[in-house]
Amino acid sequence: MSVHYISSEKLTFSTIFDIIRHKHKLSLSPDARNRIQQCRDYLDRRMEQQDEPIYGINTGFGSLCDTKISKQDLGTLQKNLVMSHACGTGEEVPAEVVRLMLLLKIQSLAYGHSGVQVQTVERLIELYNREVYPVVYQMGSLGASGDLAPLAHLCLPLLGLGEVRVNGAVMAASEFNRMLAWKPVELQSKEGLALLNGTQFMSAYGVMSLIRLFRLSILADLIGAISLDAFDGRPEPFYEAVHLIRPHRGQIETARRVRHILEGSELINRPKNHVQDPYSFRCIPQVHGASVDAMNYVAQIFSQEINSVTDNPTIFPEADLVLSAGNFHGQPLALALDHLAIAAAEWGNISERRTYQLLNGKRGLPSFLVANPGLNSGFMIPHYTAAGIVSQNKQLCTPASVDSIESSQGQEDHVSMGANAATKVWRVVQNLEQILAIELFTAAQALEFRRPLKSSPIIEHFVAQYRREVPFVTEDTTMYVHMHKSASFLRQVQLELPDALVTGI
Repeated sequence: MSVHYISSEKLTFSTIFDIIRHKHKLSLSPDARNRIQQCRDYLDRRMEQQDEPIYGINTGFGSLCDTKISKQDLGTLQKNLVMSHACGTGEEVPAEVVRLMLLLKIQSLAYGHSGVQVQTVERLIELYNREVYPVVYQMGSLGASGDLAPLAHLCLPLLGLGEVRVNGAVMAASEFNRMLAWKPVELQSKEGLALLNGTQFMSAYGVMSLIRLFRLSILADLIGAISLDAFDGRPEPFYEAVHLIRPHRGQIETARRVRHILEGSELINRPKNHVQDPYSFRCIPQVHGASVDAMNYVAQIFSQEINSVTDNPTIFPEADLVLSAGNFHGQPLALALDHLAIAAAEWGNISERRTYQLLNGKRGLPSFLVANPGLNSGFMIPHYTAAGIVSQNKQLCTPASVDSIESSQGQEDHVSMGANAATKVWRVVQNLEQILAIELFTAAQALEFRRPLKSSPIIEHFVAQYRREVPFVTEDTTMYVHMHKSASFLRQVQLELPDALVTGI
């Protein structure tokens, strides 16, 4: 059994991907365990020595921050907080996102600035290691004061409340606890707030979207290159000299990748009767590259966030300080997530345009890519589907971060709406996968009309793999079956580009 030790070392996207892919178990490192315990011990001593109010520890929450709570009620206060804040609604959060929420919450608590008990963190680790995922709902967070409602649902099972998914089935957390003879965690002062404050809902959605988008960005270049060759496109827009005089990193690397993919193609190197291509082909480096640069910027923001302490108040034992501030505010994430949604949507936007161009009966290709158009509609309606999805993405790209609704009687008078930005970008990325699947379905069909000429070895190998799942369409059939298989292929296919071309952006 492989184990990942939670420590002060930074989580990277590579580490997270490795933990997920290889199903590593989690364990606290001795250093992390010591930091958590020292912080808890400090807070206990501090509470014994003072009666003055400390926000969230011996006071109410939000606009109730001036309401003092007696020492004997501090544990009840924290339990009440978790129960009362579990107000999520809407669709259930996918298990893969909940799993990452657990990992990121554990990592944040392990820095030793949150005042939780070691056993509280250990229980979260037990849930993760047993693949028991609390039932969390998508709607309910304003993206400031942390992701309160989603994190409340995430932590209800610690109290024997709420629901969990075990092997895909939902059961009451109390029933699961009885099965393992687990007693509910007795929350101490500050713990409920430490569990609920934080940006792990936004962060988990953002990181999962980024992981999927890293892969889709590679596929977008590969599928775009197949479309280019099938359309009898020109190679000049990808020459290195063009991009060195406008040296945006994403643009340069996209052009380099497409050149590599097309290397050895008979189609790309044959004489052309046309002097230039439409923008959706000619400007692949500029459009794809701009989205890559945006994605990398967002990745930097999230790399900082997933290695941060984002609850409140924050405890500094070595400085004898308990500070109430605003690290829970999701504004850095909200702005980045809105940016990411636009970047992802643009990959889809230009992909749909290439699909459209391939169906127009130009450059020797038959209308709608069937031998007998009229009797057969061919690929007409897959394009309609892509266009509808692209339109939805445009609507989803309305920024959430420009909105703010006052809450908690004016105490929380500016919020980020980053949670809405996070669930929107997740939907945009899912939609992008479908759009690219339709482009590949169309481009592979168009490529067959160029036979006996061949594309590059990379493309021919990729299309040969694709043809094991999705056939050439000779006459009208139930197209959605092939479209679904096309999307499944994108999720499963092994990308065989050199590492430098896969990870270099």
